Amino acid sequence: MTSGAHTPRIYVGPQQLPELLEAVKTAGGEVVDDPTQAEALVWWGGSPDQFKDVDHDGIRWVQLPSAGIESWFREGIFTSGKVYTCAVGSYADGVAEHTLALMLAGVRRLHTLAGERTWTNVRSGTLLDSTVGIVGCGGIGRALIRMLEPLRVRVLAITRSGTPVPGAAETYTPDRLDDVLTASDVVVIGAPSTAETKHLIGARELGLMQPHAWLVNIARGSLIDTDALVEALRAGSIAGAGLDVTDPEPLPDGHPLWNEPRALITPHSANPPSLLIPGLTRRVHENVQRYIAGEELVGLVEVERGY
Repeated sequence: MTSGAHTPRIYVGPQQLPELLEAVKTAGGEVVDDPTQAEALVWWGGSPDQFKDVDHDGIRWVQLPSAGIESWFREGIFTSGKVYTCAVGSYADGVAEHTLALMLAGVRRLHTLAGERTWTNVRSGTLLDSTVGIVGCGGIGRALIRMLEPLRVRVLAITRSGTPVPGAAETYTPDRLDDVLTASDVVVIGAPSTAETKHLIGARELGLMQPHAWLVNIARGSLIDTDALVEALRAGSIAGAGLDVTDPEPLPDGHPLWNEPRALITPHSANPPSLLIPGLTRRVHENVQRYIAGEELVGLVEVERGY
């Protein structure tokens, strides 16, 4: 990284989003139109397969626009000698809000009760005084914990390191997943998508959950074995699933999840453009300032870990 002695030349593109251009300028960077003259890239408006067209040996730092970066790994864009940052944590509050909405709607059965025409035998659950397991408790999970505080929820968090998460009653390493699944009334999946986390939740794991428990996924569809989930919902072995992401995605017409009354599905909408752009703008502004000051950047990609 640089050390504050010069103004870094930064290319924003391939789409020149005004908010990002302004973020670079107000943070102290110089926007350049020619990527070959840049030492840093703020990527916006292009797909991963286009990235290599502008990348070069003089680039020292790359800011990616998304929190999930598995598609960038598939394209093989990461090379030695560069620092890469993603947008992890930039959208945490908005995604946590959507997560809470899925949790409340599911446990309270709002998706079915809203269609009732006969007001008899109304049954629903509650999040009050419940136990919520957050598997992969990063920025979104920590924001969700703050939102759950008024509901007196007991949170069981799982992180890679097991370092205590503020607000969680217990924090575990991934080897305690079974314990969290067994104890939780709602299980929230927030882990990154890697080869190791593919089908993290399968038939065996679903079988450990309580019959009244809900599974909520706002991370990536690949973390759940979809076929196993369909079977669990059909059998009623769990109460339901709130999904903002699916595997496959988008979920094709005719897929059995669409006809499953225990499934509440939103179209990967937890982070709409109205929240995405302001969140990314703040991240770019902060990281440009940090880059100039020679400080550690936020959202560093751990290339060797795949996220």
